[in-house]
Amino acid sequence: MWLSPGVGLGANALWVTERANPFFVLQRRRGHGKGGGLTGLLVGTLDVVLDSSARVAPYRILHQTQDSQIYWTVASGSSRKEITKHWEWLENNLLQTLSIFDSEEDITTFVKGKIHGIIAEENKNLQPQGDEDPGKFKEAELKMRKQFGMPEGEKLVNYYSCSYWKGRVPRQGWLYLTVNHLCFYSFLLGKEVNLVVQWVDITHLEKNATLLFPESIHVETRDQELFFSMFLNIGETFKLMEQLANLAMRQLLDSEGFLEDKALPRPIRPHRNISALKRDLDARAKNECYRATFRLPRDERLDGHTSCTLWTPFNKLHIPGQMFISNNYICFASKEEDACHLIIPLREVTIVEKADSSSVLPSPLSISTKSKMTFLFANLKDRDFLVQRISDFLQKTPSKQPGGIVGSRKASVVDPSTESSPAPQEVSEQPASPASPLNSHQSFCVQEVPTASQGLLKLFQKNSPMEDLGAKGAKEKMKEESWHIHFFEYGRGVCMYRTAKTRALVLKGIPESLRGELWLLFSGAWNEMETHPGYYTELVEKSTGKYSLATEEIERDLHRSMPEHPAFQNELGIAALRRVLTAYAFRNPTIGYCQAMNIVTSVLLLYGSEEEAFWLLVALCERMLPDYYNTRVVGALVDQGIFEELTRDFLPQLSEKMQDLGVISSISLSWFLTLFLSVMPFESAVVIVDCFFYEGIKVILQVALAILDANMEQLLGCSDEGEAMTVLGRYLDNVVNKQSVSPPIPHLHALLTSGDDPPVEVDIFELLKVSYEKFSSLRAEDIEQMRFKQRLKVIQSLEDTAKRSVVRAIPVDIGFSIEELEDLYMVFKAKHLASQYWGYSRMVASRRDPSLPYLEQYRIDASQFQELFASLTPWACGSHTPVLAGRMFRLLDKNKDLLINFKEFVMGMSGMYHGDLTEKLKVLYKLHLPPALSPEEAESALEAAHYFTENSSSEASPLASDLDLFLPWEAQEAVPQEEQEGSGSEDVQEKRGEEKGTSSPDYRHYLRMWAKEKEVQKETIKDLPKMNQEQFIELCKTLYNMFSEDPMEQDLYHAIATVASLLLRIGEVGKKFSARTVRKPRDCATEEDEPPAPEPHQDTAREHQPPAAGDPQAKAGGHMHLGKVPHESQVVVEAGSGEGEGSPSQPLSDDETKDDMSMSSYSVVSTGSLQCEDLADDTVLVGGEACSPTVRTGGTVDTDWCISFEQILASILTESVLVNFFEKRVDIALKIKDQKKVERQFSTASDHEQPGVSG
Repeated sequence: MWLSPGVGLGANALWVTERANPFFVLQRRRGHGKGGGLTGLLVGTLDVVLDSSARVAPYRILHQTQDSQIYWTVASGSSRKEITKHWEWLENNLLQTLSIFDSEEDITTFVKGKIHGIIAEENKNLQPQGDEDPGKFKEAELKMRKQFGMPEGEKLVNYYSCSYWKGRVPRQGWLYLTVNHLCFYSFLLGKEVNLVVQWVDITHLEKNATLLFPESIHVETRDQELFFSMFLNIGETFKLMEQLANLAMRQLLDSEGFLEDKALPRPIRPHRNISALKRDLDARAKNECYRATFRLPRDERLDGHTSCTLWTPFNKLHIPGQMFISNNYICFASKEEDACHLIIPLREVTIVEKADSSSVLPSPLSISTKSKMTFLFANLKDRDFLVQRISDFLQKTPSKQPGGIVGSRKASVVDPSTESSPAPQEVSEQPASPASPLNSHQSFCVQEVPTASQGLLKLFQKNSPMEDLGAKGAKEKMKEESWHIHFFEYGRGVCMYRTAKTRALVLKGIPESLRGELWLLFSGAWNEMETHPGYYTELVEKSTGKYSLATEEIERDLHRSMPEHPAFQNELGIAALRRVLTAYAFRNPTIGYCQAMNIVTSVLLLYGSEEEAFWLLVALCERMLPDYYNTRVVGALVDQGIFEELTRDFLPQLSEKMQDLGVISSISLSWFLTLFLSVMPFESAVVIVDCFFYEGIKVILQVALAILDANMEQLLGCSDEGEAMTVLGRYLDNVVNKQSVSPPIPHLHALLTSGDDPPVEVDIFELLKVSYEKFSSLRAEDIEQMRFKQRLKVIQSLEDTAKRSVVRAIPVDIGFSIEELEDLYMVFKAKHLASQYWGYSRMVASRRDPSLPYLEQYRIDASQFQELFASLTPWACGSHTPVLAGRMFRLLDKNKDLLINFKEFVMGMSGMYHGDLTEKLKVLYKLHLPPALSPEEAESALEAAHYFTENSSSEASPLASDLDLFLPWEAQEAVPQEEQEGSGSEDVQEKRGEEKGTSSPDYRHYLRMWAKEKEVQKETIKDLPKMNQEQFIELCKTLYNMFSEDPMEQDLYHAIATVASLLLRIGEVGKKFSARTVRKPRDCATEEDEPPAPEPHQDTAREHQPPAAGDPQAKAGGHMHLGKVPHESQVVVEAGSGEGEGSPSQPLSDDETKDDMSMSSYSVVSTGSLQCEDLADDTVLVGGEACSPTVRTGGTVDTDWCISFEQILASILTESVLVNFFEKRVDIALKIKDQKKVERQFSTASDHEQPGVSG
């Protein structure tokens, strides 16, 4: 490429001059190309270690003038071809012009100007790519692509210098982290290490330090372990690797590819080595952390953060922490974890003003809200810029407040003049509170909302006054009073100060009357509900009356949802639950509905309106319990893995016993998926849910550990899983809430686990207290780190399960071993994933649905199949291979959806690898009949080919009518054939049935299909339709191509020529016989027949292809060139031109036309010998009648000629060399191994000597 001229060193020990003229020098990097010796090795090593650009561009052109010592680099190239092109351009366009100049300075100025002009012209033609990556980084990306053979679509994220440990030897080199791969390259004194690992193959990734590997990153895949160390910044590298592996797991989980975030702000001063992708990933990580900390909606994006202090009126202190600003929120988190958290939605803000600075309060900023709360931030570094950003966001915030706010007050954007006089913060005037007395959603169009806007508990609970409940009632009143005092001090609603005191109150239990309000606040559901007014009502309207698999499952589970509670013993509760679950399934079809969602949602409905329950469910499924409720409950399995790990850490003596009993996997799913609601009395479990909405998953894990700890002695004495489950079940049934004011609801689980001994009651608040005392060291960040590690493990084990299930679904008589099938599956899956990486096949990527049966999840299209076929087929046909692959694909694609699954793929491979000669020939035979032979392949042969019709008579034109050309195959298949006696009709009906069946997404279809597969449907050779002359010639052409690379090439050519000659004569005899028996000449092709044609690319490569059967050019093994064939020996086979193309559409010379006209009513074939130089004497004329008296130039297809499979089989059996060829065993394992190497589908590492080559 042309380079902006820069000063460089000319005569240099590292470069060798190859060409020179008075103004330019072309140089090659020493050690690149041939020779090089020790110097070359040293230079190569230097280039790798110092990350020299000469590795990627080992050629360069320098500009120099005779008297000057300064050299200017004007071009560089990665290959000799590229640099020679530049050199020739300079010689042709500049040399003459430069010789005119007198001054050397003018020459240099002119050259520099010219080169700058070329670069500007090239850049003008390039489309702007958004964020431009820095030059140094682009160079590294180019190196990566060249070194590892990656396509353009593979983007480099970052690269790091490090050491890779091969055995006990560290290899210094460069680690390249791309979106889909981890790559490492090292070249030290002739030893090269080239390593490529797909992120989707990684099963374990951790940062560790051992004696052998000081602070290293450990990467594990299914078949190798890798260690990298000596990083300059190991923390940053590991974090990025984690992110990329996470993205890959997400792709395996729900088929989401990586999409670059185009809306990122561009940096003011871009770092020279940081790519736009790296900034994108960093921003993602910060966004995720910000949203998780403050429970914000998924589309919230962090704009920036700064350190500051916050004045807290409740304890009269300035608390240090960080202020975060995003498009809709201002948040604050104190440095001390529990000191203070604050969330201020911009929709609530009325005034933002800069207060006067003082030595006590530098750079203060005051923010007032509609609820008359004022927040004072100080010690802000760039206050003016901050106020400007907040002002910008406020202007974008809609001023019209969504319904639910009492009073006519509107949000005003940064307007100090509208400041109202300060008023005491009264509890009853908190407009931002979701369930305060004045805010019971009166303005929320009650007529449109499907049900009453309050919790079902209020409707179905007998409203006995608190006084009648005695001590319980008094306790409940005290709780309410405590919360009201807290609201008075800390504020109520979204803008509440959240402190350690808030947590302490939650742990004591939230009073029934405030539960719904506080769940909405702590989960962040209130914010989403406020910003999406009317969304739920709209969803209900859209989803009503819609039927899907999810709605069917919902109906089935409705009456199993808390059947013991009076609220769900009547239609009002059931209808509300149905609407919420259906609306959510409609909102998020990837989750749809999962068992356990009904139990959780029914509890949410007890404490909130339908809309509130819906938004709480959204918060649960999409943020607080990620991936819990998808088809494979991945999130719950991940947290189960964390629970096992925590059991090992905190309860080591119990851990081993639990593993032996296999209890953890049984208990944790029911505990986690339903938040203990299905295993504990309702009034106790609800207290855990209180804490869960405030603390997140940490509480569930703590309580689970506390339960195991409390039952340790009994569990250690258990002998089997059933006994352990009984111990835990009885314990959980007797966890009571003595403070509950609700009437006790019978717990169904208790009936199953009641024993003889009187149970010991456990107070839920005592259990919570113990869980916090013993296991409070758990931190949210640690859990997220553990989740990542477990996610890799869980998703990879699910992938292994999928692989085993798919392999089990393959019939046993397929011929491949289990190991071979598993290897084939991995190759097949990798090909599917490649389409998602680089967008080769958008159709496939968009169609992958993880909810489908395992067999249908990964499918490939024709182009991907062609690549796999080329590398795995035992029938290599040179340039004809893609044609054969296309036919095989059409044969396998029974349902015509242009995609094939793994089972269909394996069936195709098995046909070529296993079975006897008959079976293999049967596959080859079918590849030359429709549907394998497509109409497109016949297009170039239209001038002389017939589309055989029902009433083909001797008067019929050899050309197909327009109608016939566009008839679908099904219509042509319906043509009855007397000769066939309907033998093919069953096959046709079967195909149609399959085609029709697969259009239905119903799961019952798969059951029918599997039942059908169990029936033995053995196809006999009698069932195969006959082949016409055009198809036969295509078959011969395929065989010629197949033999061209075989060691027995000559013998095979001789044999196939003999067989083809014999079969052509048999066909002629058969034609005469049928002509006698049937008075009216009929078309003896099958109902599926159609004339084939060569692929377009073959026309250009005809001379290099072995010719077809009956072609005199096949003489002496097909080595004779087209040009040497004498005109008089041109062969006319009525199926085509006889030029090995099977197509009569080729233009012929006058001489050829004369010859053809004189013997147009004959089939002319060469004899089996084909050994004489003069082929004219060797031709055999077989008399035959043309189907049409109209003779067209170049001959026409003989429509009466046909041959059966038995005749082909019998003829081939006469030639032992052909029999041996088809019965020869080919090891597919070697093919798969080669495929992995070539395609870089898997982790591959090479460590080999490269004498004199510097990479």
